[in-house]
Amino acid sequence: MKIGGKTVIFLGDGMADEPLEALGNRTPIEAAHTPGMDRIAREGRSGTLYTLPDGFPTSSEVANMTVLGCDLPSEYCGRGPMEAAGRGVPLGPNDIAFRLNLVTVRDGILRDFSGGHISPDEAAELIAALNDSLGTPEVRFYTGVSYRNLLVLSSEGLTAAVRTDKPDDNHGERVSDHLPRANEPGAQSTEALLRRIIAAAPAVLESHPVNLRRAAAGLTPANGVWPWSGGRAGALRSIESKYGVRGAVITAVDVIAGMGRLLGLDVIPVPGATGYIDTNYEGKAAAALAALRTHDFVYLHVEAIDEVSHAQNLALKLQAIEDFDRRIIVPVLDAAGPEVNAAVLPDHPVPLRLGRHTRTPVPVAVRQAGVRPDGVTSFGERACLQGALGALRGDGLMRLLFG
Repeated sequence: MKIGGKTVIFLGDGMADEPLEALGNRTPIEAAHTPGMDRIAREGRSGTLYTLPDGFPTSSEVANMTVLGCDLPSEYCGRGPMEAAGRGVPLGPNDIAFRLNLVTVRDGILRDFSGGHISPDEAAELIAALNDSLGTPEVRFYTGVSYRNLLVLSSEGLTAAVRTDKPDDNHGERVSDHLPRANEPGAQSTEALLRRIIAAAPAVLESHPVNLRRAAAGLTPANGVWPWSGGRAGALRSIESKYGVRGAVITAVDVIAGMGRLLGLDVIPVPGATGYIDTNYEGKAAAALAALRTHDFVYLHVEAIDEVSHAQNLALKLQAIEDFDRRIIVPVLDAAGPEVNAAVLPDHPVPLRLGRHTRTPVPVAVRQAGVRPDGVTSFGERACLQGALGALRGDGLMRLLFG
């Protein structure tokens, strides 16, 4: 199959890192076997992209909005509304949507932001129990994928002006030090409601049969909730209106699917896409090739690398990077042919040393038909610094790709 005049963006969530002594002072990208990424760098041009500007959370929705050319000051609306869009949950004018993690708390300390990477079926049971016990016309819980769920608050007296910390930035911290707090006097009732939900959830979850079974099997229980990044439905402008191209997004996680939907992209579901290292890589590659037949570009997002980076697991990070390359990037490049334009990058770093996002610019390589390569021969944090693209910011990548 040859596809001319089309573009695919390969996004490895959380892939960027720092040099590690265990890897001979190389980063995981530099140490991994990545012939597909290296091919894009060798046949194209490289540089960096600053995806997490000051004044915005160090969150994946911010980074991916930057990659896709959004204007953050006017379009950012919080993660919750994007996840609601990803789940097909309609939001009314008085609704505020929060991402809701199922988490593990022991002795008041956050021990696992993912509730032991609880399965989707188990998570659905726990969310149903929360709705039965704590749900009201004002408070509604919605299932997502695994630990990634949704809380919607509905009342004219509530506001999104509440600071909520990211759970994956606060492993080992006391939950009481990171409770929601009002950013303005009118937000105190929202702060109080969120705190009541956090305080009441353990009584529902700890004795639930799901967690009793997990405990009996030696698995981590999902015994708490952590709401964060709330907001009302925003007004993202479509990519087609800004760049004149019709696109599709392939992802396993609600926030990226919802963002794509709000940006006017077609969301392509892939059976078996889990957002973890057991995801259906081959299915994603096949879906991308099919979508390139009918769309101008495809945004192919892989979450697994981010998940194992937060877990600070070097072996799994190397595996996830190599799986991304071998099972998605190489087959898509081989099947699509040299006429397809291709870009590869992370959305943000997750250094294994820290286990959380940083604002360091990420490496990017772009191959465009008819554009002379710049001489960079491999993809990585340091190699890309030598590329002709230089230091991109804002909508720089999308303008480069689509003008």
